Amino acid sequence: MDEKLSPVYQGILEGDSSSVKEAIQKALDAHVDPASILNDGMIAAMAEVGRLFEEGEYYVPEMLISARAMQSGLAVLRPYLVQAKVQSVGKVVIGTVQGDLHDIGKNLVAMMLEGSGFEVIDLGTDVPADKFVASAKTNHAQLIAMSALLTTTMPRMKDVIAALKDAGMRDQVKVMIGGAPITQKYATDIGADGFAPDASRAAAEAKKLLVQA
Repeated sequence: MDEKLSPVYQGILEGDSSSVKEAIQKALDAHVDPASILNDGMIAAMAEVGRLFEEGEYYVPEMLISARAMQSGLAVLRPYLVQAKVQSVGKVVIGTVQGDLHDIGKNLVAMMLEGSGFEVIDLGTDVPADKFVASAKTNHAQLIAMSALLTTTMPRMKDVIAALKDAGMRDQVKVMIGGAPITQKYATDIGADGFAPDASRAAAEAKKLLVQA
């Protein structure tokens, strides 16, 4: 790794937002390629955060702090990425389904996706099926990611898939679901394309689904 990117990587691992912003600005001032800062510094760090989470060395609070540090750095870097015409990995529309107001898990998945190079359109909570579909259409998104924490709101996920079919968009948009009560079996039963048991695996699953697209 370029020594100029090491403080970016380390700052994200430690969840130190101010040091991440400072390190990114220094790297930009030293004419480090914005795409390299994103891929070799930030995305690499978030991949390591995901690995540490899966191995039980990091827990949700650590992952959340690292993701926030990454987001604060991305705010500095984004104009340079646009200028350099760095392509995102893909566009994802994300939200918690209608009737469900839980957002911590959804927010963490959104940050992990953004940290992996996706462009994320976050619709928030209590999102009706037609809003998911309209946003995917307007933004030309390749993936819809849905979260539910209540067993009573899980059926809303099926409604979104039905609405995608009704709009003639089911072939163009992949669907990934997650949340505490969600299982791989449920994802298969309702016809979702993917399932992520936690935020750290959501980004890897999203990339896998878009490769298959």
